[in-house]
Amino acid sequence: MNNEKIVNEASERERIEIELLLEGLYQLYGYDFRNYSFSSVRRRIWHRVNSERLATITALTNKMLHDREVMTRLLSDLTIHVTEMFRDPAVFRSFREHVVPMLRTYPFIRIWHAGCSTGEEVYSMAILLKEEGLYEKSRIYATDMSERVLDSAKQGVFSIDRMQSFTRNYMDAGGKEAFSKYYTAKYDSVLFHSELKSNIVFAQHNLVTDRSFNEFNVIFCRNVMIYFNKELQNHVHGLLYDSLSTFGILALGTKESINFTLHADAYEEMDPQTRLYRKTK
Repeated sequence: MNNEKIVNEASERERIEIELLLEGLYQLYGYDFRNYSFSSVRRRIWHRVNSERLATITALTNKMLHDREVMTRLLSDLTIHVTEMFRDPAVFRSFREHVVPMLRTYPFIRIWHAGCSTGEEVYSMAILLKEEGLYEKSRIYATDMSERVLDSAKQGVFSIDRMQSFTRNYMDAGGKEAFSKYYTAKYDSVLFHSELKSNIVFAQHNLVTDRSFNEFNVIFCRNVMIYFNKELQNHVHGLLYDSLSTFGILALGTKESINFTLHADAYEEMDPQTRLYRKTK
């Protein structure tokens, strides 16, 4: 058998192992990563294989199917949680300029942060709405597929080491107060004030498998779909479209776009530099 054939067989065997693992994860636990970017999933699965001191993906599949703690560790590897307060400040500055004037005309505002991770973006929105006098007539729905990160988000506690960069983002995003007004520092952590959470609903929701649960004026779904393949991206865009009211605002990540999706012609760009779109039909 020549070397090329050996390599091809090994690659095919690995692909089959990964597909079986993802199918087992979905069938037994309900978490669906089958349409995530293969290269990204492959890298994270091998990280878990090595961390569990195993030799093969099949061995990891066996442990995952029989040990929920192994499944939890694998799930943590597969879900990406990279976020910060007022991440990409230009987005929030543009939101103040282009979207807030529209929201002032609404009697009540519903905002959905889909894939909210540990909550930094959600608290950023709460602060922005408070400063614009809109928080009291708003309801923010913060959802994620991971119970672990939702529990963290509900606490509103973050490392004090991150406050310098958070403060810089806040100011660059058009912040109107001293950022320290919104939290209390204690030892190596800060606690954001409970009044920021009064109109936030935290709930588990899986963009891949769950349906729309309300109609929203604004949906933030940023840096979530970059890990999905084209089929899954179109599925999630359909969910977001169904969940957004006419003339509602969709905010995507700066590396994401509505272009070349099945719903591209249903939106107009409000600000092409910051990926803010308005649903027009």
